[in-house]
Amino acid sequence: MLEFATASAGDVVAAGRDIDPQRLANAIRFLSIDAIVQATEGHQGVPLGMAEIATALFTRHLKFNPDAPTWPDRDRFVLSNGHGSMLLYSLLYLTGYEAISLDQIKSFRELGSRCEGHPEIAPEHGIEVTTGPLGQGIANALGMAVAEAYLNARFGAGLIDHYTYAFVGDGCLQEGVGQEMIALAGHLRLGKLILLWDDNRITDDGSTVLSISEDVAARFRVADWHVLEVDGHDIEAVSAAIAAAKQDLRPSLIACRTVIARGIARLQGQRSGHSARLHSEDAHAARQLLDWPHAPFEVPADILRAWRAAGRRCQAEYESWKKRVDALPAAERAEFERVMDGELPIGRREVLLDYKRRAPEQNPPQGGIMISAEINDLLTDVLPERVVGCADLEAPTSHKRRLRAFTANDRGGAYVHCGVREHVMGAMANGMAAHGGVIPLAVTYLAFSDYERPAMRMAALMGLPVKFVFSHDSIGVGKNGPTHQPVEILASLRAMPNMLVLRPADAVEAAECWEIALEHRTGPASLVFARQALPAVRRTHVAENLSRRGAYVLAEGEGGARAVTLLATGSEVALAVEARARLQAEGIPTAVVSMPSWELFDAQDAAYRAQVLHPGAVRVAVEAAVRFGWDRYLGEHGGFVGMTGFGASGPAEALYEHFGITPAAIVAEAKRCMNAKR
Repeated sequence: MLEFATASAGDVVAAGRDIDPQRLANAIRFLSIDAIVQATEGHQGVPLGMAEIATALFTRHLKFNPDAPTWPDRDRFVLSNGHGSMLLYSLLYLTGYEAISLDQIKSFRELGSRCEGHPEIAPEHGIEVTTGPLGQGIANALGMAVAEAYLNARFGAGLIDHYTYAFVGDGCLQEGVGQEMIALAGHLRLGKLILLWDDNRITDDGSTVLSISEDVAARFRVADWHVLEVDGHDIEAVSAAIAAAKQDLRPSLIACRTVIARGIARLQGQRSGHSARLHSEDAHAARQLLDWPHAPFEVPADILRAWRAAGRRCQAEYESWKKRVDALPAAERAEFERVMDGELPIGRREVLLDYKRRAPEQNPPQGGIMISAEINDLLTDVLPERVVGCADLEAPTSHKRRLRAFTANDRGGAYVHCGVREHVMGAMANGMAAHGGVIPLAVTYLAFSDYERPAMRMAALMGLPVKFVFSHDSIGVGKNGPTHQPVEILASLRAMPNMLVLRPADAVEAAECWEIALEHRTGPASLVFARQALPAVRRTHVAENLSRRGAYVLAEGEGGARAVTLLATGSEVALAVEARARLQAEGIPTAVVSMPSWELFDAQDAAYRAQVLHPGAVRVAVEAAVRFGWDRYLGEHGGFVGMTGFGASGPAEALYEHFGITPAAIVAEAKRCMNAKR
């Protein structure tokens, strides 16, 4: 259930009515300066250059409530230029977020501090997403805007009606994902997405003219954005621009001309303003320059009162929203709360179990990705919060089917045509997951996962429950050749901390892996599917989800103590089953272990792992990918049948034969290992 914190009404009279807003901005400046001086490092360019922009947004426009920081209908704020994190921490302290105290500000960049070097996701503290790798934040903001539009269409403006704001630097717009975001957001006409660009024309190397010569604002205009250009140090001008942006149906860029590190005479307007070491002498000089006669970390009482009043500015709006939720019919309220809390509908279990029961009878067997597509389609009616993004591969991945497209004219569509933009697709999915209320899927070929890998890494780092769905997972791609045959990528995904990798062997395992992925809430899941048909290897219905333990004995050895254990994943499990039959015919007791997820198997207790692997048997792994990582399961005399390099162009069957991934090769490798053990 949603929990609604109740903030004290307080006296929100205009505590800051007679306060010069420039003093409010300078409170940000000096908290940032003092924290960076004390930490002996940091990035002062952003908080000093964007203090007025932040003041205009947070005191006059942003809808938020520090006493209820996870309010579902709050505006979302993303600091995409995350190196300037002290800007955000200063704002959170000043506006009254309990988790960001003055002591936390003083511990900036120290181990255990909530004020980390770059913002780390903590919505309950006011930090919506982790930012640092430039461009990720604005792409996350795109996803948040998509989620807001979709939920607004589903639940109505009375429950969901808010803006997404992002602060962005030159570096974010130089990254390729920045251009992908500009193009897609403009195409979708996401009018509640507003970027405020810190146009200081300085990067870490120096002036932006070192590496770019285009008119950056024009890039937005040609992508159908609403563009305004203002003096970023004029609070009134910035506020007026934000007000105008909120009235336009297009996404807006507010280009704010600023001076980097404004207030530090030694550094302002220069390359060194980005992150050069600040000293106490710099802080003293800035106090004299800006008439700030206060001790380090001291915020005058009248200024702090004004900032705290700004933090309570939306209290009445929050209370009205709560009343609207309370007034909903019971069923509608329950559904809204279920979706926003991220709870799965009970009905999805029945859908998956029914499919799993019928799956062995599929004839002819379907391609792996088409199995996933069918499961996705079956979930449409019971899982309306699922939103699919796909990188221009609707036909070969087929995850649209009954879903309508999400477009500028139809916000109720649950399928986003991302174009050939894998990177922004992944980062957008992260933004959707961070926003809440939707379950994002990002669909593409496994070989193209490298294009979205930075976003996948951020999903894992943030613990976001994004579902990355991949097709064409091996040399089984066939004639498209080695560019599209991702022999090394399974290993790289398994190497990523907090990434759950699932590679099902057939339709039954696919249903089980989908169930696991949907229920996995502490990080992303990669569902990896073959292009080619997956014949049934699980023909006897078992209600239990066997894949949940990561690996299980699909077929035990017969005729004596197990001599060989064949470990396989995905499309190669069927090959291992055939190899087992040949070894058994020769009197060699052989078991097949299907291993859809290393991560889940590694989490099992030692006794279960030993039971599956069987210490007395030689072990041979079979996977149409490189060996890297498999040896942890194979033991001293283990073997491997798979790839040793990149693939080739040719029919899938011919490639498996050419590269020696066949039942005969598996039998030969098992015998070799048995001989080596003797």
